[in-house]
Amino acid sequence: MAEPVLRLEGLRKSFGSLIVTDDVTLDVMPGEMHAIIGPNGAGKTTLINQISGLIAPDAGRILFAGADMTALPPETRAMRGLSRSFQITSILPGFPVLENVALAVQARAGSSLRFFGRAAAEPALNAPAMAALEQTGIADRAHVRAGDLSHGEKRALELAMALAVQPTLMLLDEPMAGIGREETERQVDLLLRLKGKLTMILVEHDMAAVFALADRISVMIRGRVLVTGAPEAVRADPQVITAYLGEQME
Repeated sequence: MAEPVLRLEGLRKSFGSLIVTDDVTLDVMPGEMHAIIGPNGAGKTTLINQISGLIAPDAGRILFAGADMTALPPETRAMRGLSRSFQITSILPGFPVLENVALAVQARAGSSLRFFGRAAAEPALNAPAMAALEQTGIADRAHVRAGDLSHGEKRALELAMALAVQPTLMLLDEPMAGIGREETERQVDLLLRLKGKLTMILVEHDMAAVFALADRISVMIRGRVLVTGAPEAVRADPQVITAYLGEQME
């Protein structure tokens, strides 16, 4: 049996007296799309922040590709193949689309961000950047200022930035947030094409997207994992229906 790409062992994080993640333990397998769902305040984004290295856990371990990365900084995790898109777009609006992606490639390689060096003009950065833009369907916007994109295009750009670094594991923090139904459908189609090609963790409130995409789902409630299972098993679980889904899936 394959070893997990990511293993979380007893992750715990508190802010004062508030326990935000409480003994979170789960495995993410190679090629899996693993969704993490739950109500606002369940601890989902704090968990993603711990995996990516933005927040240090108070207890527990994070194993990535078999190695303990609990104490590693975000940039080291990125260089080892961990990539993240954010709930709020993190693009550089004054730079062209292509240069945003090229700078992400440059950062993944361990170089400093030479903002005035026209990263997109360098073939070693430009080629993977263009490939990622083609993959996300916005290659025709390569030379447009990132700030002039529509909100959906900005989400696609951020996904291209995450893909361009050729990650082993990609963390997707609410990629459907703030976009319309048509753009959501395009985003779901794109992620379906990526399924199986890399390992992904998806945090998302759009339940239609979650159930269309996920191989397994973990439901978080008040900082703890209530249940992990296949989508249909989670959909039918009485605890999940009572604690979270309720009428959402009717």
